[in-house]
Amino acid sequence: MRRRNVLAAALLPVLLSFTLWLVLPLGSTADTPQGTAASLQQKIETTRGKIGKRKGTEKVLSSDIATWSSKIHRLQGSISTLQSREARVQGDLDARRAQLSKTQSDLRSERARLARLKVKLRHGREVLSSRLKQLYMADRPDLVTVVLNSNGFADLIERSEFLGRIQDQDNKIIRLVRDAKRDATATAARLDTLEARQAKLTALVQQRRDEVASVKNELIGTRVGYERTKAGKQVALGKVKSERHELEDHLDELQKESDKVQAQLAGGGAGGSGGSMPSGGGSGRFIWPVNGTITAPFCERRSWEACHPGMDIAVPTGTPIRAADAGTVRIAGWTGGYGNYTCIQHTATLSSCYGHQSVLKVHVGQHVSQGQIIGLSGSTGFSTGPHLHFEARINGAVTNPMNYL
Repeated sequence: MRRRNVLAAALLPVLLSFTLWLVLPLGSTADTPQGTAASLQQKIETTRGKIGKRKGTEKVLSSDIATWSSKIHRLQGSISTLQSREARVQGDLDARRAQLSKTQSDLRSERARLARLKVKLRHGREVLSSRLKQLYMADRPDLVTVVLNSNGFADLIERSEFLGRIQDQDNKIIRLVRDAKRDATATAARLDTLEARQAKLTALVQQRRDEVASVKNELIGTRVGYERTKAGKQVALGKVKSERHELEDHLDELQKESDKVQAQLAGGGAGGSGGSMPSGGGSGRFIWPVNGTITAPFCERRSWEACHPGMDIAVPTGTPIRAADAGTVRIAGWTGGYGNYTCIQHTATLSSCYGHQSVLKVHVGQHVSQGQIIGLSGSTGFSTGPHLHFEARINGAVTNPMNYL
């Protein structure tokens, strides 16, 4: 009888615990999936925001490329105009050079004529000099002497005609020498004028051509710079598009993962209404799952998310992770960016979750006690180093774990 009483006393706590376990509702299996869905939805919105920014950048870059294309088009129009002007100036220069070539030919002809005139002048001077010498030495008779010494009227006429011929010849020689000298002087002056004018015209046309060529080359250099800038914008646009495509692919994966969690949420069982939501902060319901340094508090703002859905506790890889409270394992496996992820449902509304584990030591449906080892810490999923990502969730939505520690 005594043994029976002792046995009954020993079994009473076990039976009481079992009875309480039967009486208290197990809670909804949707709590943790709801939290996962909320986290995934947050990531989806963040990714969509990034995609929107990339699209905005693409729009700006496309506008910039169009602007540079317009500038290049206008610049090419100016270059074409200058090329036409350069062609006209080159044609003018060619005409001037042809004119210069003709003038140079004329100059050569004038120089040859001048040389001939100089020879003629020299010859005329020699003839005139000889004639003057003859006249001086012959002591030319005057008209009275010719008349008195003539034999009759016929002889007089002959002698007078002879004197006239001599006089005409002398005058012709004098005119020849004078005209040759004047012509030679005029030709030399004309040659100098032609040479100076052609040299000036050639220099002027060459200067115009060089100026047009300089402006055209400068515009071509500017166009090359514009084209390089445009090419740089196109490279940047290609990079942004590539990043956007990657984000869109990632968004598709997140959406699929979210759909999967929603499906799990829909088929995860009915939730009870029992249990009460703890109020206030620091209730002490949870124990610390690991001992380490808090490297990221709850809802920390990051570049890729507005609110980090938990707290990060830095611990070495392989550190044992203990259940913050007793409950039933609802998720135990790989879950997207969480890596190896475990969620334990404590009441109908309250759950705790543990991410980035290197090893899982529990399975879905298993009941665990507070402080029981459920896995080992690690750096799986989207993680920059070994730590424990610890979450508290109410009806699947994340809340500050410090309220229960």
